[in-house]
Amino acid sequence: MPSIYDIKPAFQNLLRPLTRKLASTGVTANQVTVSALLLSLLTGFVLVLCRQQTGVYLIVPLVMFIRMALNAIDGMLAREHAMKSPLGAILNELCDVISDAALYLPFALLPDISLWIVVVLVIAAIISEMTGVVAVQIGASRRYDGPMGKSDRAFVFGALALALGLGMPPGSWLNELFGVVLLLTVATIYNRALRALDEVKS
Repeated sequence: MPSIYDIKPAFQNLLRPLTRKLASTGVTANQVTVSALLLSLLTGFVLVLCRQQTGVYLIVPLVMFIRMALNAIDGMLAREHAMKSPLGAILNELCDVISDAALYLPFALLPDISLWIVVVLVIAAIISEMTGVVAVQIGASRRYDGPMGKSDRAFVFGALALALGLGMPPGSWLNELFGVVLLLTVATIYNRALRALDEVKS
């Protein structure tokens, strides 16, 4: 199934000049990865601290865009500038799921939102990324299949945060939205597992 992840190559091309400049100044892929994590953790802390002021959610789309750029840059630094390392591979996967949790869990504190549906959604998101990684263990490639991959979740939460920040009142209807995202995330887990198995067979 298609995913926003499919536009990543074009985004990387736009960032390639900056990536070359960072590499020439001695910035490493792991430093960029950890920077993206720290940015996400700080943002999550601010959202929790200021949870009564929905205007603060305006920072989320910006942070998600910066994080997406940093994720693309760390990958290019690793692949194109001889910075691949076992530590980098571990950091890349762990920092992504921790960052997602830090940015998405504060949504559970909004008025009339079911805490558990957000928590289960975050857990399902972690499982979907783990499924993509486990594919490598059985001899397939790292799977990024949709319909609700990392980039797709970022788009949904970023758009929602923008709407909230601009004054849209939160309410119980968001539970239905999160329920749809959860179902699509479960479908993503299934698709990644199925595609990994098909890849191994072929």
